[in-house]
Amino acid sequence: MIPIDSGDLRVERQGSHLQQALYLAIRDKIMHGLWSNQGRLPATRKLAEELAVSRNTVTAAYEQLCAEGYIESRRGAGFYVAVELPEHYLASGKPDASLQEVSDEEQPEKINQAFAPGVPDLQQFPLVLWQKQLQRQLVRKNALGNQSIKGCLELRVAIAHYLATSRSVQCTAEQIVITSGAQQALTIATLCVMGCGDRLLMEEPGYTQMRKVATLFGIEIERLPVQVKQGINVQQVCQSTCRAVYLTPSNQYPMGTTLNTEQRLQIIDWVREKQRWIIEDDYDSEFQFAHRPYTSLQGLAAQVGEAQQVIYVGSFSKVMFNGLRLGYVVLPKALVEKACTIKDALTGDSPTHTQLALAQFIAEGDLMRHIRKMRRIYKQKHQQMVESIARHFASELEIISQAAGLHITVRWWQGITEQEWVRRAKENGIIVRPLSYYEHSAYEHSSYEQSAEQQRDWHGAVLGFGNVRIEDIDDKVALLASLFKADSAVT
Repeated sequence: MIPIDSGDLRVERQGSHLQQALYLAIRDKIMHGLWSNQGRLPATRKLAEELAVSRNTVTAAYEQLCAEGYIESRRGAGFYVAVELPEHYLASGKPDASLQEVSDEEQPEKINQAFAPGVPDLQQFPLVLWQKQLQRQLVRKNALGNQSIKGCLELRVAIAHYLATSRSVQCTAEQIVITSGAQQALTIATLCVMGCGDRLLMEEPGYTQMRKVATLFGIEIERLPVQVKQGINVQQVCQSTCRAVYLTPSNQYPMGTTLNTEQRLQIIDWVREKQRWIIEDDYDSEFQFAHRPYTSLQGLAAQVGEAQQVIYVGSFSKVMFNGLRLGYVVLPKALVEKACTIKDALTGDSPTHTQLALAQFIAEGDLMRHIRKMRRIYKQKHQQMVESIARHFASELEIISQAAGLHITVRWWQGITEQEWVRRAKENGIIVRPLSYYEHSAYEHSSYEQSAEQQRDWHGAVLGFGNVRIEDIDDKVALLASLFKADSAVT
């Protein structure tokens, strides 16, 4: 029941009585869907003042609209647009579809359905603690005005400390720029060191959002194949003449491989010898279940005096919640000013009160406590996924990703196609992401996902378990298995 603002409502006085003109003007708004169903109309006194007419004129127009079924009166609550409009209105034409409510496809509950990749356990986030932090900051009047393009200093100091202790990243608060999520951080990082026509070495399959950034700015992509359970060929990196390489070294997305310390040092040697750039997306570094996380590429580079060629990108979407939309980019000192210029052109500064709340959330230890708790929970969920897949799929499905992060990547050789499994799952309220979605070569074809799948002799898919309750995993996997096996003739 959203209140309606009279806005640009105009009363054409010529050729009709004032009451009739107002009636027609309001009816026109309703007929074209500009005043939505159940919207609360302005009070008669208020509307009369805004239109410079008598209150009796407004009351009479409202009563006529009520009599004809366009609006309804609720005792003590005012007038509202009717839920069901008159039949003669329906015959005269419906409101533009663009003005109606969004479809179910775009509702958050649909986007975040079971097995949607990249969605953390939203039920486990400590909302009470977060609300307290936000409330503390909302009364700070000095946060109401414009702020530094880099972002809140308190948050940048907190992030610098957090990264130093957890990822061995060596930087000062001055080298950090706060962004609207990892996507903007990747955009800024890319534009800092690359331009139209430059070549970017990028994992294949790889992070689709990074491919979008490169494509948007005319950057050519050279594919760096990621082999099942083996990862990238570091020698291909060392032999590349690309200006930069984009890597997700902690938990390659979506194949789930990792780069060990020796491999990381080899890539740093390439950077030093060729004067190239590394864009390090430290995706899922907080959630390693099989082994201790390796030192970040930025941290290793700093140890050998080469951090000036590494840009480090991160966000809080997976460790907190997606809707936070706060990320960061750690830059060599020589690029900070350029990064601020780019951010200023893109969006200007970032929401201040949320930054201040996050700074305290980190400083008071709430973030680390939440990460430790979620590391245990996600490890249990991962194990449950492994057991359920083995139980319901037997040897038909193979898990090819490491024990890390919030997703499992699977492959199979015969039977249903990726696209058909995706379609069946969607009809049953489950999201399955086809591996072809992450393959850059796929976008060279009009039916890109089908074409990419045909280039392999096996099929693959990504299942995100972060936002699925552990007690629901087995039943959901069983449903996926039944959909997978429903028609073995589909190939």
